[in-house]
Amino acid sequence: MNNDIASNLQKISSRIEKTCTRCKRDPAEVKLLLATKTVSARRIKEALLAGQTLIAENKVQELKEKFGSLQDIPHTDHFIGHLQSNKIKDILKYGVSCIQSLDRLSLAEKLQQRLDLEDRSMEVFIQVNTSNEDSKYGVHPALAIELVKEIAKLPRVQVKGLMTIGLFSGEAVKVRRCFRLLKSIQQEILALNIPGVEMNELSMGMSNDFEIAIEEGATMVRVGTAVFGRRKYPDSYYWSG
Repeated sequence: MNNDIASNLQKISSRIEKTCTRCKRDPAEVKLLLATKTVSARRIKEALLAGQTLIAENKVQELKEKFGSLQDIPHTDHFIGHLQSNKIKDILKYGVSCIQSLDRLSLAEKLQQRLDLEDRSMEVFIQVNTSNEDSKYGVHPALAIELVKEIAKLPRVQVKGLMTIGLFSGEAVKVRRCFRLLKSIQQEILALNIPGVEMNELSMGMSNDFEIAIEEGATMVRVGTAVFGRRKYPDSYYWSG
């Protein structure tokens, strides 16, 4: 793969625009989030200097390691990995503005407690396991709405949308089914008009399937490999805490 990050970013932006045009969506509705797991701070800086502003880490340790080097460039940090309760303090300390991987009430309650101590709030997406794979985190689709209702009672935890990791498959029909399910859950939640819950964001789609995700309503696509190149670690590395 071409390692010219700026060039790769242009290609991704072009693909997003073409997909939006094809499915009659405004490209401005789709945000590009750079998945920066295992990417050095130097290379992340290249992407930020090329005009990107939204990045995300999977591991708290990497968040800590890169924090100082990236502080001088304006950007927004999301966390997309599996979050453990003992890492919440660090998530708040190192500049994360949104946790996309909240998938259980106990974790939301611990987050609320920590936010109370710090007198602040945190935006979150609820992670849904739309592929029904044991290897993936996320609330079961049938339990997602009830979880949103419960988390909505926590005033400092602000639900802004949903996130999913689609099926790792070359069969587009099966991948599309995951994204379509997330969209349908979003629509059900919107219809309920739950106080304190916004449901404007759908974070779904990665380097290999983001065009399908856009066709199914994604407002945020998480792209890493197509920008920074292939990584040497297995998928399981990225989704552990």
